Amino acid sequence: MKRLQTTIAEGRLKDRNKMERRLGKIQARHAQVNDLFEVTLRDTPAGIRLVWEMKAERKAWRDLREGAYLLRTNLQADSAEEMWSKYMQLTEAEASFRALKSELSIRPLFHQKEPRVKAHVLVAFLGYALWVTLKHLLKRRPAIVPQPSASGVDNAQPFSPKKALALLSTLQSADIVLPTTDGREIRLRRITEPTAEQKSLLHQLGLSLPERLKSLSKCSADSAIA
Repeated sequence: MKRLQTTIAEGRLKDRNKMERRLGKIQARHAQVNDLFEVTLRDTPAGIRLVWEMKAERKAWRDLREGAYLLRTNLQADSAEEMWSKYMQLTEAEASFRALKSELSIRPLFHQKEPRVKAHVLVAFLGYALWVTLKHLLKRRPAIVPQPSASGVDNAQPFSPKKALALLSTLQSADIVLPTTDGREIRLRRITEPTAEQKSLLHQLGLSLPERLKSLSKCSADSAIA
């Protein structure tokens, strides 16, 4: 406002329409305090001048609201704590949409037929239900002994669903194929050895990895599978 006032007073901006546009941009950029001030472009003997002052009746309101967080709602609550708890449910809903789009990667929708849209919505709902279930399991079953992370820093904070899935996604199964002298192949399916952090997470969830998995595919018509 001071820079615009100086620009107008020095005659570098003479078009009233441009002044009003510049002023409108400033007011839009600072809408949170725009209602506290009376701002006008006033004609004076020296030319157009920008004049503003704080509204006297708004000064007390400014002092009261500074540093405060105000909510207006039609919800009923017996206490401020209960109202805040209800409001925080909105952030949970917003977080669910972020999880659908990012971590679960099942949005947006580009289907042309209604049954496909309904199927996609069902998959999205089931995916998010599993996501929330994992979140509550991680909260209810804290790690007994915090394990050091890959960076070497003890991780005492509970795992988030995103971190848990990212950590477990590195676990893989691999097939060891051993050719025999008679032309057959012996296939052994093994699981990669989990790290200390992965073992802690699996223990926290009450899960255990089998030593090996049964292979359901055959490499040849006469394949031996161990």
